Amino acid sequence: MITASGVEVRVGSRLLMEDVSFRVGPGDRVGLVGRNGAGKTTLTRILAGEGEPAAGTVGRTGDVGYLPQDPRTGDLDVLGRDRILSARGLDEVIRGMRRAEEAMAQGEGDVREQAMARYSRLEAAFTARGGYAAEAEAASVASSLGLPDRVLGQPLRTLSGGQRRRIELARILFSGASTLLLDEPTNHLDADSVVWLRDHLRSYAGGLVIISHDVNLIETVVNKVFYLDANRQVLDVYNMGWKAYLAQREADERRRHRERANTEKKAAALMAQADKMRAKATKAVAAQNMARRAERMLAGLEGERQSDKVARLRFPTPAPCGRTPLTAEGLSRSYGSLEIFTDVDLAVDRGSRVVVLGLNGAGKTTLLRLLAGIDTPDTGEVVPGHGLKLGYYAQEHETLDVERSVLANMKSAAPDLDETETRKVLGSFLFTGDDVDKPAGVLSGGEKTRLALAILVVSAANVLLLDEPTNNLDPASREEVLAALRSYEGAVVLVSHDEGAVQALEPERVLLLPDGVEDLWGRDYEDLIALA
Repeated sequence: MITASGVEVRVGSRLLMEDVSFRVGPGDRVGLVGRNGAGKTTLTRILAGEGEPAAGTVGRTGDVGYLPQDPRTGDLDVLGRDRILSARGLDEVIRGMRRAEEAMAQGEGDVREQAMARYSRLEAAFTARGGYAAEAEAASVASSLGLPDRVLGQPLRTLSGGQRRRIELARILFSGASTLLLDEPTNHLDADSVVWLRDHLRSYAGGLVIISHDVNLIETVVNKVFYLDANRQVLDVYNMGWKAYLAQREADERRRHRERANTEKKAAALMAQADKMRAKATKAVAAQNMARRAERMLAGLEGERQSDKVARLRFPTPAPCGRTPLTAEGLSRSYGSLEIFTDVDLAVDRGSRVVVLGLNGAGKTTLLRLLAGIDTPDTGEVVPGHGLKLGYYAQEHETLDVERSVLANMKSAAPDLDETETRKVLGSFLFTGDDVDKPAGVLSGGEKTRLALAILVVSAANVLLLDEPTNNLDPASREEVLAALRSYEGAVVLVSHDEGAVQALEPERVLLLPDGVEDLWGRDYEDLIALA
């Protein structure tokens, strides 16, 4: 169970919310909603114990399983299977049992006796934590999230970002934690895995707080909604499901509007009367009191909901370039003995539109990293054409320097812009005032997305490499990205699970991984988008 009492949340000097109190108990499945930058991720980190509130307290009883938007694990040499089993400490127990077995087989006398005793203790611990049934449960969860045995047997460093995130999600679901905090859990999941996750969370008996822009997931799973109102810096608690919440929220806004209109009308009448009375010296004090009363009436009003601000996004006017600004010839990439893809060719002509499809782990992100020059192919080469200017959007935001501020990241990307112009661009992406001085590492997923997109806007790129550019965006911001895709005149190579993003791109060609087969785009490929 998690209890928040009088919590205040700030980022730097900016107040996100104040005097927030709520309880998440067994059976509470809470959808935490609000626009990008309202503080959903920051609040969730505080609930998980990875941050502290500016004021107030957060109490926790029982284990808490937390999936951040960009999970990281320290040891990338750990096998995927062991990472999942570590949620219950089974990985260490199993390794200890294997070592004890070797000692029993090879040792003699006291050494063998000690190994047998050690094995007996470890076996008891293994049984107490679920034993072979728990191993089977972990494998089942992993399989349901699209992680086959082949992937589970690989070190984490050989896996794609999407596969590592699914490993973390499987680990948390397997942990048996009494409360789950899940920040955008459907990122990188295929359609079948999303359906399984919906059913799994709908029947979850513990407490759950979930942030997601997947409306179907929220509608199916939650029985409570916490709405973070960025305009009023408050959190509204609705003890009801999603559809009922939408109706109630609109009713609340209509009530606030009526109350504000009535109060403003009364206050205006008082002010008008006070203005008349000020003309008479004998009534000056009464007029002043009347004006103060009107001011108090207006000050006590709840803020009226404003239309959520949306970053104004237009991808750059592309710099002049030759007919084929980017070519890849015979690319291959492996991790150790694991072959990702081989002999991939791709010619990106000026203004062309290519979508890359393939199952998770097929190498889509790896290919974009090779094209961007971040990684080096095992064989083949990437050949820049005349006038090439690349813009790369990374799904894990690796292109951002998390130690540097928002403003410093922009200045590095566009050194020719003066500070006034740089701040103006950042302002159009909703980074204003002290926001530009925040380290990129403390930004929410949606804010990192906005910063990465702002950097693209000033890049003058004529070839954009876009890896899941609509992840972590609220519906209004997503529509801005789709509109920008439709109007961009340069070339685009897109990786996305978002059918709307692919439709907005209107691709001419498709590249299928890991086989590297290239084809003209056709409607038959649309069914593969969500699966890929």
